[in-house]
Amino acid sequence: MNLLKSLLLSFAIVLTAHAALPTPAAPQLAARAWLLIDTNSGQALAEKNADSRVEPASLTKLMTAYLVFGAIKEGRLTLNQTLPVSEKAWQTEGSRTFLKVNTQVRVEDLVKGMIVQSGNDACITLAEGVAGSEDAFVEMMNKQAQHLGMTGTHFVNATGLPNPKHYSTARDLATLATALIRDYPQEYKYYSIKEFAYNGINQPNRNRLLWLDPYVDGLKTGHTDSAGYCLIASTKRDNRRLLSVVLGAGSDGARAAESQKLLNYGLQFFETVKLYNANQPVTTLRIYKGTSGSLELGFTRDFYVTVPRGASQRIQAQIITRQPMLAPVARGQGVGTLRLTLDGKPVGDFTLAALSNISVSGLIRRGWDSLMLMIH
Repeated sequence: MNLLKSLLLSFAIVLTAHAALPTPAAPQLAARAWLLIDTNSGQALAEKNADSRVEPASLTKLMTAYLVFGAIKEGRLTLNQTLPVSEKAWQTEGSRTFLKVNTQVRVEDLVKGMIVQSGNDACITLAEGVAGSEDAFVEMMNKQAQHLGMTGTHFVNATGLPNPKHYSTARDLATLATALIRDYPQEYKYYSIKEFAYNGINQPNRNRLLWLDPYVDGLKTGHTDSAGYCLIASTKRDNRRLLSVVLGAGSDGARAAESQKLLNYGLQFFETVKLYNANQPVTTLRIYKGTSGSLELGFTRDFYVTVPRGASQRIQAQIITRQPMLAPVARGQGVGTLRLTLDGKPVGDFTLAALSNISVSGLIRRGWDSLMLMIH
């Protein structure tokens, strides 16, 4: 018989004490949609219309870059390799790196052109280099979006040029940006480059915050007449990273100012604390009919939580599991929930994973455990 087992815990964690500060409401921005998250905890700190369908414009290039970085990591491209500039890439409208048709360009220069200059010609050249054609590359983009859980996104090109069937959401774009920072930390450095010259033409990065805030190190701007001015920005201070998504602002200056408001709000009024290290047991459960009689539960990555500044010592936790637990269980399999509250109000439910593989035991052990289950 299944029994819901709840165990109320008090964390025995030494946390830095802060004087409690009142947490004001999040700022209201002059934009169509926005979202602020802490990338360590993944928690949203402020949002509006974060799940509404929007035109992503050149923020699309984050997915293009994600796939290019993957090709480099897997050895399908190298930074010193050259790619041919097709007539299609050369003729692509919008922002340009000013590539010359039928020339060969180094992959690293194409990456800088795509990221710093937002060059659509560089994007198409990279897409063709990775997949053979932009259409095949777009199929890869949509498959990767599904894999990342970007359920509100659909791509039809690698550049972000307007198309009614090309759309995303602030939340999906935050998911993509977080994955790019997490999965390609070495390549992320390109997003902090302030200017890049190619073919004798020097162009500045359009992300104004790279000049205004020394802690901002990326990511990407976007603009079309229909999308408005968009910016995904990220700041890192004291091993804490915040990510803001601002969509549909009225001007270049406005998207930078509104993004700065969000980032400052998160830094000033919230703190992020690590509750558990990766693979640290949170609790141990009895498991039946397995090669081991106990199973440790925890997180396969460092686990953080974001709360109002000064409130971290008031976090309470409840562990919820379904009993009895039977083998087999695979490492990483979700087998429980860590429910966090702060002053009695919910912070969130977080999946606890099995920290080891437990296979099915032999006949004698299974028979004994069956008897124990009948008794209990």
